[in-house]
Amino acid sequence: DFGRSSELAFVVEPSDDIAVQEQPLVLYCQVEGIQPITITWRKNGVMIVDSENAFMLANGSLYVSRFQRVRGDGSSDEGEYDCMAQNHYGLLVSRKAKIQAATMSDFHIHPQNAVVEEGGVARFQCQIHGLPEPVILWHKNSMPVNTDNERYTLLPKGVLQITGLKAEDSGIFHCVATNIANVKFSREARLTVSGSHSTVYKDPMILVGPENLTLTVHQTAVLECIATGNPRPIVSWSRLDGRPIGVEGIQVLGTGNLMISDLTVQHSGIYVCAANKPGTRVRRTAQGSLVVQAPAEFVQHPQSISRPVGTTAIFTCVAQGEPPPQITWLRNGQILETSDHIKLKNNNSTLSIYGINQADEAIYQCLAENSAGSTQASARLTVLWADGLPSPPQGVRAETVSATTIQVSWEKPLQNTKEIIGYVLHIRKAADPVEMEYQEAVSKSTFQQLVTDLEPSTSYSFYIKAYTSRGASKASEVTVVSTLGEVPAMPSLFIKVINSTTVQATWEPSIKLGQHEGFKLYYRKVHLSQYTGPVLLASNITAYNITHLDASVVYEVKLLAYNQHGDGNSTVRFVSLRETVERTAVLNPPCDCMKDEQNNKTSTTGIIIGIHIGVTCIIFCILFLMFGYRGRLLMCKNVQEQLSTPQIPRSQRSATGLVLNGATRRDRDERDLNGKQLDMNELERLFPASPSQEQQKGITLAHSPSTPHDETQISTLPLDEFSIIEEQPDPLPKNPHGSSTAAPAPDHGPANEG
Repeated sequence: DFGRSSELAFVVEPSDDIAVQEQPLVLYCQVEGIQPITITWRKNGVMIVDSENAFMLANGSLYVSRFQRVRGDGSSDEGEYDCMAQNHYGLLVSRKAKIQAATMSDFHIHPQNAVVEEGGVARFQCQIHGLPEPVILWHKNSMPVNTDNERYTLLPKGVLQITGLKAEDSGIFHCVATNIANVKFSREARLTVSGSHSTVYKDPMILVGPENLTLTVHQTAVLECIATGNPRPIVSWSRLDGRPIGVEGIQVLGTGNLMISDLTVQHSGIYVCAANKPGTRVRRTAQGSLVVQAPAEFVQHPQSISRPVGTTAIFTCVAQGEPPPQITWLRNGQILETSDHIKLKNNNSTLSIYGINQADEAIYQCLAENSAGSTQASARLTVLWADGLPSPPQGVRAETVSATTIQVSWEKPLQNTKEIIGYVLHIRKAADPVEMEYQEAVSKSTFQQLVTDLEPSTSYSFYIKAYTSRGASKASEVTVVSTLGEVPAMPSLFIKVINSTTVQATWEPSIKLGQHEGFKLYYRKVHLSQYTGPVLLASNITAYNITHLDASVVYEVKLLAYNQHGDGNSTVRFVSLRETVERTAVLNPPCDCMKDEQNNKTSTTGIIIGIHIGVTCIIFCILFLMFGYRGRLLMCKNVQEQLSTPQIPRSQRSATGLVLNGATRRDRDERDLNGKQLDMNELERLFPASPSQEQQKGITLAHSPSTPHDETQISTLPLDEFSIIEEQPDPLPKNPHGSSTAAPAPDHGPANEG
């Protein structure tokens, strides 16, 4: 159980610094952990030996008595320094501290004379390089400029802006640059304010826009924008990507300069300065980019772990920064080299150590570095080893059984075998990484294992470990053996008859066939023992035509795939061409051209006559149905002339008979008008025949029993007086009043007057 205080770790690491020429320099390094701890220093990767100029203090810090940028021998105290700490458990390396000499160059931009009209804008600039960044102040007439005047704006990069110029602003200006290395003065420049404020209209114009800046988080950015015009333009800022600039840490300097304090990565972007004429859409724009970098910092630190021998140790180290940092791993201060059992994944964020042993016990460090800075984190791997564990299993052998099976055998360890509870066989393709390894458990009384489901023609590595309740033994020696090659599988075969002498064999090569060099095709007549073939076909061919066959016999076709290990199983198909020949004879009989022509003519004439007869029958059926329902089936020939009242004197005729006749005529007329059909039932109802007269085959018309006459004369009509006619209905004339009237019955002859 290792607590944090027992871990070797840095409490204070050296930091970047700027040293002054001929001045002393101290680089701090403080470490905690289990003693004894040894601290050493390196510069640019080379060990520093104590000397009169540079030596280590008792607290582990490095002291440089007189820092020099360039020494007499050409060496320099500038460079990258790091501190190393080591104890019994491992070695640590601190972050790299960049040490530079303080310098200051001459001014490469001096202020220039300017003549500006009253009410205008004046701008002076001077630039100088130095380490650290020089502080630039402005003097007017040899006196510091009054920064309390809101019309005067001093920008960090050596710019002086004066707005709303007045005559009192005229004078001589120069700047003073100061840092720990030196103090320097620029040349002087005269400002002349001329005339009175002009009222002439001038379009807005941006004199100076923002420049591109690259800064680090927590610094301050100043984006300059100075505009002129009449009337005075309004200056506004926006981001090109449309995101809001925000308000926190944002300040406007002077009449339009944008200052962003305590920069973050989110402040990166392109900023647009716009000069707008008041009350109009007239505007001028300028833009500049701001890049904010962030030093590397850890999101997840690696954690110290303890693992038994033979297991896997995994360290995770996740860092962020802008630009994204590069991650490097160290083992006891040296760059970690990957191997079969040491792997780096996920852009070096994950370190995996497979099958650990005592040699892997060390301190592992994760270094994250980008252009803005570097950082480090460490973790210790402790390999657990219990006394009395078995020694490695002996005599590991592997023998190939088949293309997919290998038998592995071994002998029990030489020492400490009483507590063994079983063995574990570790299996891996020789070409695969260690993380692809898998295991099979074996009982303690078993000293061989049949490994199945392997791939043909593939090399495999095997080793054994003996396990107890307190841990595992060291791994046995590794043995490597290859499986046998495998012949291809059976191809799918299809036979298609092309004609009476040709068939086509087609097949579909499958991935399951395995590696195959080609195909062999055989065929024969089934009653023969000898095959024709083999026909050797390349592996990319999938069809072959077998020609010059005998249509009267059945053929056997056989196909197989082969490779360097031999021939695979064959696929057999049988095919007969006899049915094809017979079917061809039926479908294509011998041609008698003259007879066929006559038969064709006769057949055509018969078809035309049959069509005409069928159409005629259909027309007659339709006409019969149409007129049959509308015409009368039976009509009495001369019914009006034959049917009359009984034979009585004219003078004695009663009105009853007239009424009867009139009623009969009206009934008929009404039936005609209503389009009713007279069928046999109606005739029987109207003219019932008496039983005595049925022998005479006549029809008797009797008066209604309600007639007042006591004597009734009966007229008998023989059947030959009737005939069946079809009556065509006449259109009914309209009366003058528009109502229908019944047409008078036609006079077919004199009525019988008795």
